[in-house]
Amino acid sequence: MRKSHPVRRVVLATAATVSGVVLMLSLKPSSDPASAQAGGTIPQQTAAAQESAQGGTGAATGSTFTGDVVQTQYGPVQVRITVSGTKITKSEAVQAPKGGTSDQKTALSVPKLNQAVVAKQSPQVDTVSGATYTSEGYKKSLQSAIDKANAAPPAQAQPSAQPSQSAGGNAGAAAKTVTGAVSQTQYGPVQVRITVSGGKITKAEAVQAPKGGTSDQKTALSVPKLNQEAVAAGSADIDSVSGATYTSEGYKKSLQSALDQAGV
Repeated sequence: MRKSHPVRRVVLATAATVSGVVLMLSLKPSSDPASAQAGGTIPQQTAAAQESAQGGTGAATGSTFTGDVVQTQYGPVQVRITVSGTKITKSEAVQAPKGGTSDQKTALSVPKLNQAVVAKQSPQVDTVSGATYTSEGYKKSLQSAIDKANAAPPAQAQPSAQPSQSAGGNAGAAAKTVTGAVSQTQYGPVQVRITVSGGKITKAEAVQAPKGGTSDQKTALSVPKLNQEAVAAGSADIDSVSGATYTSEGYKKSLQSALDQAGV
């Protein structure tokens, strides 16, 4: 019987091992950068970028109205507003007192007044402490700008507002906002603004009313009731609120002025 040579067995074993390693390497899948990206490593477009591409973040354009110049003890004040639809979207002072301490007072008061106008949507904003003359001039010029906006021809219909069918047949009747004349009373001015749609008052509000001292309480008591009565009655023939006779009478006079302008 022939004996197997030890060296030969070692050589055969080594050859078999090498063959196995080569076979394993040939079967291993290659790494593909493209497939790695397909697995979720490609950065996704941000929501902001998507909106920008679709025009979703574009600011709505509006009409601008510049109020009259109001002369104050420290210099002229003039306000310009931007109106979109029936809302004030921006308010700014194109003229304000300057020079000396006026620079500090203007820098303190004007930004606050601008923000208050957009927040309250009316000239009935609080006077900034330490800048009384600038604040009063600002409010007067603001009122002038609002009056010009109300007197301007109706803006083109907004594409997002779809006319609705109503039982009365006033489909698509555009609502309009009208501000009545200022009515001076013993305790201060009263001015009413109404929104009219289809020949009816849908909203009434006092953009000016007596304030300060006990007038604050009387205004807070009477104006909400008068607003509701105006919408319910659809006219200026409403009852005066007990305890706020002067405010009520001024309200009704300004309301009648607004109704006359609206043709109701």
